[in-house]
Amino acid sequence: MDMGLDGKVVFVAGASRGIGLGIVESCLAEGARVALTARGAEALEETRARLAGQYGEDKLWALAGDMRETAFIERALSESETALGPIWGAVANVGLSPCPPGFDVDDETWAAGVHQNLTSAQRLARGALKRMTPRGEGSIILITSIAGLGALGTPLTYGTSKAAMNHLAQELAKISGPTGVRVNAIAPGNIIFPGGDWETRSTGPRGDSWWRWVKREVPLQRFGTPAEIGATAAFLLSPRAGFVHGAVIPVDGGQTR
Repeated sequence: MDMGLDGKVVFVAGASRGIGLGIVESCLAEGARVALTARGAEALEETRARLAGQYGEDKLWALAGDMRETAFIERALSESETALGPIWGAVANVGLSPCPPGFDVDDETWAAGVHQNLTSAQRLARGALKRMTPRGEGSIILITSIAGLGALGTPLTYGTSKAAMNHLAQELAKISGPTGVRVNAIAPGNIIFPGGDWETRSTGPRGDSWWRWVKREVPLQRFGTPAEIGATAAFLLSPRAGFVHGAVIPVDGGQTR
């Protein structure tokens, strides 16, 4: 199926590895031009260079910086549009912030977790909507988690922030719908990739226990992959998903009940 993304510009945060990279690769495979951001400059440039060798230098643009901060977000959005053209799609995908288990979360840790997840998504969505709404088209995706769909025993800052991101996507959809800009959320389940948390757990001393847990809790009895999140994101970003708006879509192998 042709997704209709050929030549369209997609901006992806957290793009150097894992879910973000899976989304980048899926969009490039559909012919999109992709703007990549991440905090680590070296890893980001390695990713950009590898993908440019496969898809062409003109298909990619990259800038390293902190996607939690408004000044950098605005700079990245503006410079990516100068380099690639008007942004059609934007994906808010920012990594984890450490938080201890239990209720005794100090103020600094709480603020950092909310800032990392919820605030970064709101700020990117705000910047993208400022550019998309005058054009009357575009698609925004917030990458949340099934931890935001129900209490799964995750650290408080993570599940709470992801639940708020799901709500944010639906509220923004109410606001942006009349302008023609769509907003949706993807709630991944247990996604495994090199250097990620699930790879560490599944290959560590308790790896066998985690594999048994996955087989018990996930009807498909396996982990998901960044490519599977990427394929879902490419569809949601595309004109093919033109009537999908305000949705929170679990991609979790059936784990969510």
